[in-house]
Formats: sequence, structure tokens, C-alpha cells
Amino acid sequence: MEFTFPKDIFSGSYKTGHCQGIAVDPDRGYVYYSFTTAIVKTDLDGRLIGSAYGLLGHLGCIAYSKTDNRVYGSLEYKNDAIGRGILRANGQESIEDAFYIAVIDCEKLDRPDMDAVTDGVMTAVYLRDVVEDYHAFVMTDGRETEHRYGCSGIDGLTIAPVPGSGSTADHVMVAYGIYNDVNRNDNDHQVILSYPLDSLDVYAKPLSQDKMHTSGPDAPEAKYFVFTGNTNWGIQNLEYDAYTGNIFACVYPGKKEKYPNPPMFVIDGHKPAEKQKLTGLEEEGLVLSLEETTGTDGLPFGYGSTGICSFGNGYFAVSHDGHTEEGHHTHVRLYRLEDNRFVIME
Repeated sequence: MEFTFPKDIFSGSYKTGHCQGIAVDPDRGYVYYSFTTAIVKTDLDGRLIGSAYGLLGHLGCIAYSKTDNRVYGSLEYKNDAIGRGILRANGQESIEDAFYIAVIDCEKLDRPDMDAVTDGVMTAVYLRDVVEDYHAFVMTDGRETEHRYGCSGIDGLTIAPVPGSGSTADHVMVAYGIYNDVNRNDNDHQVILSYPLDSLDVYAKPLSQDKMHTSGPDAPEAKYFVFTGNTNWGIQNLEYDAYTGNIFACVYPGKKEKYPNPPMFVIDGHKPAEKQKLTGLEEEGLVLSLEETTGTDGLPFGYGSTGICSFGNGYFAVSHDGHTEEGHHTHVRLYRLEDNRFVIME
């Protein structure tokens, strides 16, 4: 049967920050967008169905789960350059550092201009590992440095089976943001935390932005490392593709001259993680492999860092974000993956 997803969907314009991620429910015919401090829902013609505003944190990459008709996303509250910019735009000076998996009830996102915190649209699961790594001081190259692994918080997120497991059980996999410090050697891995999807319900609680809740698991089921070389703010968008069985990681290219620094890496979903010594670190970790034919050279595809969604059969929806006086927007364009090349469907 011919694939019938539209070749171009316009999101509408929003004055809440640029598009951070997209997710698609092809069966019900909805597209979800993260616009930094808002979640937006349209139909496949771009007609607005629902929107929710009011977040004082950064809602990043999102993924749709057909298992429970929810959208999952990375949500971070912090006081670094990015966090302060969001706070000041909303008339705030500071906020408690906290990192969450946001859980959005798609049925409840049913009208425009809802409140993301008070209208029952969103709950959140607290991530202790991220908070600890973000606040940690570590010895790096003989000097004390803040942020273990260069952790700047979280961004990329996908729903996927455990790589190499042969299982189809869904896991929420959320990737660290990584500071692009070219003067340290402990920030050259992507870091991905994995949580069984069906384990999160017990922890998911409504947000209060006056006092951050800490309802979350003691630790992830697994903490993975992927050696790519340092990138600018880590994985922006993470997307599992059932057709290839691989996971695509879209990044802002890094600045260390010794690395290829592509905009996209392909994580091999067929190989299980192996415990190895981590490059640039005096410790071992569970290391996932990059797909062998692309490796650290990655793919030259320059889109996807503001949203990418796989449908299977080689088809992807990809965000082309932009900005006008009316606000930030995106066009969701249809692509097909052919021989490791993303080809736009005209």
C-alpha cells in the first residue's frame, strides 16, 4: 500500500522558542510538537487541535507511544545559560535544578491555550542520575571540573527495545545534553539512560514549578555510553527506526578538530552493549556500538536536530524549523532513507 503521509505540514507559529522535537500518531492522524516551553497538537493538515503553555523549563525531544497514547519528552529546569534565558523570558530569576521525563496525556490535550502544569495534561518522572551528574565535580586532566561526563542536562529521547536484546519491550531512552568544552577529554561520549516504559507510571506525578517533586526511580535500568567525540549540547533528537533496527542520533556538530563532527550518528540497534573502559575516563561503562559502515563519520544529513520521527518502511518525518515576526514554526517534511541517504519526498 502506498504511504500517504503528507509531504509538508506547517505547524503554525508560536512565540515560545524554536521547535525542539516532533512526534506523530499516524493511526489517529496527529502531529505533536515541542516548542521549548509549550506542547502543541495538530492534525495532518496542520489544523491546531490542542496546545499547552506555561513551562519554566526546556521541553526537548519528544516521542509518541502507541502503547498508551502518550507523548514522552525530556524536560529540564536549570540555571545555566539556556535555563536562565527561559526564566528571564518568563519574568523569573532562578529555579530549582531538576530533570524529568515528561508524560503528556494525548487525550487530555484537546483544546488550545491550556496550562501545561495545572490543566492535568502533563505528569513527570524525576531522573536522579541526571541531577547527580549535572551537579558533580570531577577530576579531569588534573583539574577539578563541574558536570560529570560534561552533563548539561537532557535532550534527545526515544522509545525503543534494548539494543541487541531480541526483545520488543519498549524502553524510554533519554540522552544527556553535553557541554562543548574542547579543553576536557571526559565529554566525548553520548550518555543514554534507559527505563522500561511500563515502570514509569508509578513515579509520574503532576509538576509544581514552585517546588520540584523528586518522584522517580533510584536508578535507570541501564546507563549506556556511545563514543562519538564531543558534540555541541549532546544528542538533540534521538529516534528509533524499527525498519533498520537502529537508533538515529541528531546533534549539533562538535568543535574538536580531531573528530569528524557530523550532524547525525547511527547507533547499532542489533548489538548489545559491552562493558568497556571509557575513552578519556578512568572507569568502565556499558558501551553501545555505532553502525559499522558509518561509525564516527556519521551521516551528513543536516536536519533532524529539531525533530525527527520514523514511520517504518524507510519513511521519516523531519522538522525544518524557522522564525518570522509571527514566531517560531516548523515544516514537517517527508523523507525516505535510501542507502544511508535521506531523500526528500517532493
